[in-house]
Amino acid sequence: MNKTVIVSGGDIDTKSALDFLKNCTYDYLIGVDRGIEFLAEAQLMPTHIVGDFDSTSLSVLSYFQQRPDIKIYTYQPEKDLTDTQIAVKLAVELDSGCIFILGGTGSRADHTLANISVLSIPLEYGIDCCLIDKHNRIGLRNQSFSIKKQEQYGTYISFFALGKPVEGLTLKGVRYPLTKYTLSAFDPICVSNEILETEAEITFQKGTLIVIESVD
Repeated sequence: MNKTVIVSGGDIDTKSALDFLKNCTYDYLIGVDRGIEFLAEAQLMPTHIVGDFDSTSLSVLSYFQQRPDIKIYTYQPEKDLTDTQIAVKLAVELDSGCIFILGGTGSRADHTLANISVLSIPLEYGIDCCLIDKHNRIGLRNQSFSIKKQEQYGTYISFFALGKPVEGLTLKGVRYPLTKYTLSAFDPICVSNEILETEAEITFQKGTLIVIESVD
């Protein structure tokens, strides 16, 4: 299975993004709309570019268009799918087993929420996918899992229900444990938890969890 990194058009902290890309071995690098500005500045060559390019300078787009080895997919601004959604669907088609999205968060809360929802696409195929920025790693889970403390992204971990309630939620190895709790979509009880043991166990019987690991 392939590993894909998507660079979208949200806020990107240059240092943390470059550190991530330096330490990440990937098969595909997909630039999304304004995200190609970051790639051009960092002198990174994407394998694919997608978007309507309404927020990208023509000079940067032209720079990549001169590379015949880069596959470019252009869409009209008036479309049913977001640019990041298109990129994620492409990553799934590329037989990705793991997808990382940089630039999927930022000052636009609506874009961040939309991109969290987009994570449900690879989830349906059993593909790990997460949004990563300087402060957070955000993913979705639809079955029980565990997180090793030494592999945690930051200090805090929070859980929210996506859509329907998460039933039978049990948290072990954390500062604030739960046992067979029903977590509704508007319940903040699982915010800012901490892993205390070597490994935290998160089990549940039904639903989809938004998992947010945060650096303070």
